[in-house]
Amino acid sequence: MKYVDLELDSRLFKAIEKLGYTDTTPIQEQAFSPVVLGKDVAGLAQTGTGKTAAFLIPLIERILKAETQPEHERAFKDWKPFHCILILVPTRELADQIHENIQKLTSETSLKSYPLYGGTGYDKQKEALSSQLQFIVSTPGRLIDLYKEHFVDLKKVRGIVFDEADRMFDMGFKEDMKYILSRIERQRQFLVFSATLNFDVLNTAYQFGSEPVEINISKDVAKADNVKDAIFHLGQEEKPQHLISIIKKENPRQTIIFTNYKNNVDRIANFLTANQMPAMGISSLISQSQRNQVITKFKASNNQNILVATDVAARGLDINDVDLVINFEMPQDAESYVHRIGRTGRAGKEGQAFSLVSDKDVESLSRVEEYTKKKIEIGFLEDADLVKDFKPMPNEYSDSTYKKTFQASSGAHKQDRGPKKDRPKKEYSADGRPSNHYRKPLDGEKSTETLKKSDRFKSSDKEFKPSQPGQNKNLNRQGAHGDKTDYKFKNRAASNGQTAQSSHQPSKTASHAQRYVNKSSSASHGGAKKNESRRFRQSGDSKKNSNSVTVVTQVKNFFKRIFG
Repeated sequence: MKYVDLELDSRLFKAIEKLGYTDTTPIQEQAFSPVVLGKDVAGLAQTGTGKTAAFLIPLIERILKAETQPEHERAFKDWKPFHCILILVPTRELADQIHENIQKLTSETSLKSYPLYGGTGYDKQKEALSSQLQFIVSTPGRLIDLYKEHFVDLKKVRGIVFDEADRMFDMGFKEDMKYILSRIERQRQFLVFSATLNFDVLNTAYQFGSEPVEINISKDVAKADNVKDAIFHLGQEEKPQHLISIIKKENPRQTIIFTNYKNNVDRIANFLTANQMPAMGISSLISQSQRNQVITKFKASNNQNILVATDVAARGLDINDVDLVINFEMPQDAESYVHRIGRTGRAGKEGQAFSLVSDKDVESLSRVEEYTKKKIEIGFLEDADLVKDFKPMPNEYSDSTYKKTFQASSGAHKQDRGPKKDRPKKEYSADGRPSNHYRKPLDGEKSTETLKKSDRFKSSDKEFKPSQPGQNKNLNRQGAHGDKTDYKFKNRAASNGQTAQSSHQPSKTASHAQRYVNKSSSASHGGAKKNESRRFRQSGDSKKNSNSVTVVTQVKNFFKRIFG
């Protein structure tokens, strides 16, 4: 069907003619009648088949008819100047893309549109909302923010469109979408369009009173017929060589390389640039203004015709001259594969899509083939087509950015610390702690600065300080601020049960102190010997010295008794 047969408003038809469109695509032809008559529609079609125009053209027609012929069957009922159409999208790039399409289709009218998304300031968006917009293209998060600040009145929405609704659900916007739907009047038109739809999306539509007319153009064929895709079975280390070899062999006008990981975007772009293939990267790691600059440069006619991107660009770019798509890794979900290769072969043109498959991508490949219900052709490169002389791709962990981050987080650089053998050895104080934990020595104790490691556990004199009342009697520990009275050492007198006291003045920690404790007669205490007796606690060298002195004394006494 041709656009001239749709009997469109003259202003809208003139804008379409300027764009050079004469024939409708299958999704545009089948969706036009139910949408322009105000019915809810769920449209499913392959990427690159004109889904955006399939809902924009009939919606613009309805608004124009409401302004000029309010009683016409195509017109919105009771349309007011402050009413609007809300289009929700998952990504900023797709919001800009749809906004640009609206501007082109409404160039001959007074209808206005504005995109709302995060990463940019609120001021311009609030200023635009203060004027009367007929189209609001927004991501869910920013729309809710502005709604809570009372800059958006959802009661004024007369039509809502979910573009790439399944992607919004995958990105965690399901609850946000329900929040928005619950605040819009039920007397509104509800449209859902995507290349892939799942039951959860349609169930949400039914939950909010919508019974959409389902239009399925794909007919169980997920990818477009004019896109030829193939896979290359490789080792992970062979991917860089095959990447530049494929680009050199195919010599495309514009190429998009997809990767699963945003940290790989700059690595791949820098690798290609180093090998005389200028490339740019786009991911969530750069600001919105930088992303806009990258997209503008990529669309322009220059030598920067290679774009490295994550799936953020898989549903937001509508560039007709992209004739090659390369998957550096297979996407983790099958639907993303359909949207990735759909960036090429648009508007009826031929396109190619190649995927580099290593052992890490085998499971993802199985999911893709199961979803598309076809085996992907296996491709290969002749040895003569392989580029031998090229600069290698930097390792993921040797990237300069990683080095800077590591050095910043390590707290000190290696050159500042010096070799390990030149560093000063750690010295210890009397209580076993490193020497940098200095404390003032107690009375009669050697200074920790002069005390050698070998003298760490030796006593300095034969004096002790008794325990104070209220201290733990079982441990008999001497506190740091005890009685200052000195008591001379007394010999043990086992016959009268007198107490023999320790000769070591306790240190501050008391962990290596020596103590004599009372030892009472077993006869006087009966069976309570274990509880009543106290034993002499000694550590290491002191215990050995005490035992050796006792043995020597006994030997001397023995010889005195024999030899007089």
